[in-house]
Amino acid sequence: MGAVQQRPSPNCGPRKGGISKPDMVVLHYTAMQSAEDAICTLCNPEKEVSSHYVIGRNGGVTQLVDEAARAWHAGSGRWAECDDINSRSIGIELDNDGFSPFSAELMDALEDLLGGILARWEIPAHHVIAHSDLAPLRKFDPGGRFDWRRLAVQGLSVWPTRGEDLPLTESLAALGYGVAVFGVESCLNAFRQRFAPWRDGAESMADRRDAASLAARFAVDPWGSAS
Repeated sequence: MGAVQQRPSPNCGPRKGGISKPDMVVLHYTAMQSAEDAICTLCNPEKEVSSHYVIGRNGGVTQLVDEAARAWHAGSGRWAECDDINSRSIGIELDNDGFSPFSAELMDALEDLLGGILARWEIPAHHVIAHSDLAPLRKFDPGGRFDWRRLAVQGLSVWPTRGEDLPLTESLAALGYGVAVFGVESCLNAFRQRFAPWRDGAESMADRRDAASLAARFAVDPWGSAS
């Protein structure tokens, strides 16, 4: 990864609810024409959105918000019983339209950036999640084209093995999905988009075993609601 460019965004503030440091990372796609378009939007005070970083398709990394501060990237959602995801997380926007493959340059830069973030803040790999994981009724990013398995191989995310055939609702909840708020079907769709985008229809034994394998290894502790 080359030098990180600085484009400070005014759309940020201190973390709330007694949270002093980030404990998770949320990955997004920009769904815009270019990284520059995304940066301009994320730095526009009228838009009231931001992220900590934007990674361009060419691998260029731009920092908009200090990692210690609260960026406005997650919006309404829930993960591990936490409602204020912005106070808990670092947000990374990836320059992608949601339909195209993610460029090799972008993925290389993401691995470098993410590795540093996890090390600096002692964030475990299973706390790296998709925007769709925390807001499954309204968000789809970073989408089915994103290579989560590649990150898992580098120890920067997680990937299922084949676990026991256990109740899906319990496994998804143990992983952090807000099944009580969003329903098991929407959470399963988000889970599949990340781990098995080729699956559709009713839940299957493969879904249950994949979710159980992850829950057995990576169950999250409830954070509680931050105001």
